[in-house]
Amino acid sequence: MNGQEPNQFQTVEQAKAAIERMLTPVAEYRWVAIREALNQVLAEDILSPIDVPAHNNSAMDGYALSGSAIEPAGLTRLQVIGTALAGKKFVGTVAAGQCVRITTGAVMPDGCDTVVVQENVSSPEEGYIQFPPGAVAAGDNRRLAGEDLQRGKPAISAGKLIRPADLGLLASLGVPEVKVNRPLRVAFFSTGDELRSLGQPLDDGCVYDSNRYTLFGMLRRLEFVELIDLGVVQDSPEALEQAMGLAANQADVIITSGGVSVGEADFTKTVMQKLGTVNFWKIAMRPGRPMAFGRITNPDSGQSAVLFGLPGNPVAVMITFYAFVRDALHHLAGARARPLPTIMARVASPIRKKPGRTEYQRVRLERDAHGWVAHLTGAQGSGVLRSMSEADGLLVLRHEHGGLNVGDTAEVWPFEGLI
Repeated sequence: MNGQEPNQFQTVEQAKAAIERMLTPVAEYRWVAIREALNQVLAEDILSPIDVPAHNNSAMDGYALSGSAIEPAGLTRLQVIGTALAGKKFVGTVAAGQCVRITTGAVMPDGCDTVVVQENVSSPEEGYIQFPPGAVAAGDNRRLAGEDLQRGKPAISAGKLIRPADLGLLASLGVPEVKVNRPLRVAFFSTGDELRSLGQPLDDGCVYDSNRYTLFGMLRRLEFVELIDLGVVQDSPEALEQAMGLAANQADVIITSGGVSVGEADFTKTVMQKLGTVNFWKIAMRPGRPMAFGRITNPDSGQSAVLFGLPGNPVAVMITFYAFVRDALHHLAGARARPLPTIMARVASPIRKKPGRTEYQRVRLERDAHGWVAHLTGAQGSGVLRSMSEADGLLVLRHEHGGLNVGDTAEVWPFEGLI
């Protein structure tokens, strides 16, 4: 990984590809009970120990019978000889001219391969049912053993982020615990002499540190990470070197905000490169142009961590996180790629843009009879965090695209489920 000074622009896609090439997933594991596995990354394939369903069973409430008993042209009349319930199998064999009352999920009785739903039958006399032609066809409303999963076949593949449905699937297979990748450890801090923590007085020219809180919120949504908050680091080589060395000892990933723009304090870049190999990129995007990426090593312990140096402006921090860091964290955690959710929306006002960079506009979403409509949330400067707070998503204008007229459609990253 060669250090690169910001003397040329890269597209968003070029930067993403370069980052992915430099990442190696963390390969450490632990066993957890399935309730503790939610939102963790599965470390190995789960092979089904059983057939699911374990037996041929009924998909409906009705009457089980042999498909060969169905009269093609007239009424089918059958004697009801018993009942099959879920968890209580009918004992015996169903002969020609007979059927069994059956509930959903009950094991199909011997001699039966079809279920006629109860709404389609009538009872001409006690102990008998009948139904007209076309009410059911041979094989209807029956679920076969192993139809969902066959014994020995993969039920869930490694790399899956375990969701609620997966917990239910694991439980249905009788699996009490699973092997998952250990959580990814992420250290983060803000840099700048002008930054103050909450509760401190604001001197002239100072601002409260907001970036650490947005980073905290975005990272907490990724529940496969453990967070290490290192606070605010002042603009001095000694403080920055100490913070980065400490972070490298504790974390797999370091995320900083501020200190990566052209013209900012030279020692920031010097310290980063002293402790490792760091690329300083200008990305053809707005907001969020400057970014640093590389690896930092503690010279005393030899421990190292991946570094993402994000811009200092609050909105740029959030956008570069979702454009680059989010996917990288999934990759490092061993998770299969999960693309950002997107929708298409029509713009409510014209948007000026020239091809040659990717732009992200903050929008409020409304739905009308024709679909989603995107309204800009006001000033789009990279320091205007309020416009991000008021937004429902980010309108993405790709590198090669120009401006938009009213009614044109574009891709939107909705915040619901994202931040």
